[in-house]
Amino acid sequence: MKRRILVIEDDQDINNLVAMNLRDMNYEVESCDIGSRGLQMAMAGDFDLIVLDVMLPEMDGLEICMRLRAAKKLMPILMLTAKDSEADRVVGLEMGADDYLTKPFSIRELQARVKAMLRRVEMLTQKPQEVESSVLMFGCLEINADKRQVKLDTKVVDLTSTEFDLLLYMARQPGLVFSRAQLLDKVWGYHHSGYEHTVNSHINRLRTKLEKDPSHPEFVLTVWGVGYKFTDAALSTGASSGTSQGSAQ
Repeated sequence: MKRRILVIEDDQDINNLVAMNLRDMNYEVESCDIGSRGLQMAMAGDFDLIVLDVMLPEMDGLEICMRLRAAKKLMPILMLTAKDSEADRVVGLEMGADDYLTKPFSIRELQARVKAMLRRVEMLTQKPQEVESSVLMFGCLEINADKRQVKLDTKVVDLTSTEFDLLLYMARQPGLVFSRAQLLDKVWGYHHSGYEHTVNSHINRLRTKLEKDPSHPEFVLTVWGVGYKFTDAALSTGASSGTSQGSAQ
């Protein structure tokens, strides 16, 4: 089955170029150039990924992103931003976008980002035996890899696909320290410098959702001058679990 992508971009030349090149990759693509209509399509359609411009008529991309996440729509969102709009990139990530590209961007980089994001989506459709079976427990925090579900004090925590992937990757290697570049490579799937803020924003969002006091985290810890690690305190695993212990690459 073809992956379905929605492109919401008001610049018709960019819209057509993005849609054409994604179709060349054998994806099914729908497109829209008005924000409010794009939100309707995203809400109603079963899309695997959304390419979303920030500046749109009637409703901007930041509002669309916020409304989708509030409605528990967890498909990956790749935001397109102007080169000088750092504030929009930061706000977009904080509102639930998974990644961003700054204009002008190369088609090859767009394709690489889309491929990396959809590889993570495939985890949702794999059979259980194809995924490392594990339930990790860190005190009141439960991470179920098979169900891709996180519970805190027995209550389900809503995470985007990228937030879950980041959490699981670190939790499967508790105590190991990862640089931002390493996490960008392992979780997002690319090496481009200058995008480390993507990691920072996702770490901050995880802390907001998981920590009792995000300014004094218990689970996702900062190692100053190096990067981040997941706590190795009070780890226990389910009967069918397995943790992957090893050094960061």
